[in-house]
Amino acid sequence: MSVSVIIPVGPGEPELPPLLGQLDMLPACWQIVVVLCPESKHLASVVKQSCSAEIVVASRGRAQQMNAAVKLATGDYLWFLHLDSVLTDTGVAALQNALLSRPQALLYYQLSFAQDGSGPIWLNAFSANLRSRWLGVPFGDQAFCLPRTAFLKLGGYCEDLPYGEDHVLVWRLRLAGVSLQMLPSALETSARKYRAKGWLRLTLLYQWYWLRQAAPYACRLLRKKLLG
Repeated sequence: MSVSVIIPVGPGEPELPPLLGQLDMLPACWQIVVVLCPESKHLASVVKQSCSAEIVVASRGRAQQMNAAVKLATGDYLWFLHLDSVLTDTGVAALQNALLSRPQALLYYQLSFAQDGSGPIWLNAFSANLRSRWLGVPFGDQAFCLPRTAFLKLGGYCEDLPYGEDHVLVWRLRLAGVSLQMLPSALETSARKYRAKGWLRLTLLYQWYWLRQAAPYACRLLRKKLLG
């Protein structure tokens, strides 16, 4: 199987986290595409020193950047990885096994937060994993991996959304009949945004955002199931 690993680097990144140095634990045949925006293109030389990745510069915006990277992707599968994620051998092995056992599914990790945030951040991870498992609504920081054909059939990430392009992608995939599979492994990601913006404020804001965005898609999915 061939996998293209896509890592967007947004604005406001003064330096690159350890992730790029961890990519050597991936199979050598996996393609790595790092997609910068105009505000982060100064990091291109650092990327080249850290890993053997293909580099592309695209318009600012996570959806725009990831769609641009997909145009360079050659793998049968696309793995969208956030820059502040932390890879482990166990996590990589879990993904490889799932690609063999559930090759047509949208694969995603259990969420774990690093101890760089504020407030009871464990509660956010717990609720995210509960939501993912029982409601089938994972978010992008759980590192989506899916067949490139399924992604292209949908036309990629929606670029006209103010937020939640990852969330909407999940609903669109479900409406298209793509199944979801949570991996038996956690992926750690940074919680620094909760420290920067306040745990309670950001937690409540995220809950409002995803519920408001989910409502029309949930109705469409329910209607589709009821009508067969």
